[in-house]
Amino acid sequence: MFIKIGPGPSSSHTIGPMKAAFHFRNLLLKLTQKKVNKATHFKILLYGSLSATGKGHGIERAVVSGLMGWQPADCKISEFLKIFKDKKSFYNIDINGTNIPLDYSSFDFGEIHHLFPYVNTMILQLKNREKVILEREYYSVGGGFIEYKGEPKKNIITPRYPYRNMNSLKKILKEKNMDLIDMLIENEMAISKLSKKDIFYKLSNILNVMIDAVDRGLNKKGVLPGPIKLHRKANVLYKKRDEKKNVFSKVFISLSAYALAASEENAAGDIVVTAPTSGAAGVIPALVYLLKNDFEIKEEQLIKGLITAAMIAFIAKRNASISGAEVGCQGEIGIATSMGAAFLSQVYGYDVDVIECAAEIALEHLLGLTCDPIKGYVQIPCIERNAIASNISYNAYVLASNYDIKKQKISFDQVIDVMLKTGRDICLKYKETSKGGLALCELKR
Repeated sequence: MFIKIGPGPSSSHTIGPMKAAFHFRNLLLKLTQKKVNKATHFKILLYGSLSATGKGHGIERAVVSGLMGWQPADCKISEFLKIFKDKKSFYNIDINGTNIPLDYSSFDFGEIHHLFPYVNTMILQLKNREKVILEREYYSVGGGFIEYKGEPKKNIITPRYPYRNMNSLKKILKEKNMDLIDMLIENEMAISKLSKKDIFYKLSNILNVMIDAVDRGLNKKGVLPGPIKLHRKANVLYKKRDEKKNVFSKVFISLSAYALAASEENAAGDIVVTAPTSGAAGVIPALVYLLKNDFEIKEEQLIKGLITAAMIAFIAKRNASISGAEVGCQGEIGIATSMGAAFLSQVYGYDVDVIECAAEIALEHLLGLTCDPIKGYVQIPCIERNAIASNISYNAYVLASNYDIKKQKISFDQVIDVMLKTGRDICLKYKETSKGGLALCELKR
């Protein structure tokens, strides 16, 4: 599933490294006690944007928590946020009863330009002084997904109705005379081995986490963590909506406030839902919150919308990328906007042609979007970008649901292909390294 629960502020820099460290811990637990007893320390080598902006994203605490056996979806956020609050902190990682020390000097922030196969590369080492006892090279490939060097080919479980892109999906629906949601649920049942009831239960929990993130964000004031000293705005904006008499203005302000709220919680490192990434974790929650609380849409419809949104994310990752480090923010907020437009189209009962059209419109106008966060923090322009994107999602849905779909000239698959090519052309300094664009702007005091 391309929608995950975990701590902010970055799925590539927080959730991915935490999962990698957890995986490495499990390898350590299989070592002989003799080898473990010889260990003197850990070494964590970071490359690409993990090195460039990892500090701003709290990659250090993510690695420590993973080595301690924590998982993104169930880590205790209050304890998680305390890790390396003081850079002089010292941690003992318990491996089968042996404590192995880890402190801030264990991290080596390496080259941004490198020859590893993926831009976001992390090497975890267990060492006996200068001798490496165990080493694993990991790649954080976006959306909290990880891969590693030498990874054996997985026994891929084939979904009942395999598809690669939107075109092949639509062919299956036509040939089988199927409903989109029925097909997607059957695929998820085949892959996860869960019942339809269990799938809906998990998605209901994800909805609740999204709603909780918005609720928390709407009720918090003050300054977000980090050197930017950015003030939260969701609470103030939300209160402004009642001053407006125009219905459109109220909806516009509400949706923007909801997106800001979830994004501010992500920036604070609290629990959010990647959709498809943490940096874009305000778009879908804002739409969910609007539909549930303002428009009183039933949960079952919202769940179906999430399933459809996940399908859009799958196609994007399968044929391009959802990583800002690989293709810029068009792969994060751009895909989140497409997901949001498809989500709305499904919730309101439109067919797959309208869903595709909405997703295509949403992404088409965000092609080439750079990823240049100021000082490496998911705050400027990321937080407001989520608010803008949530409104683009709604606009794209409105357009698609009122068009003559047969007259559309561009397909979603074509836009995904263009996004990948555009991402390859974008200069590296505009891809999550904070070396260009807005990241170089001098902030007002």
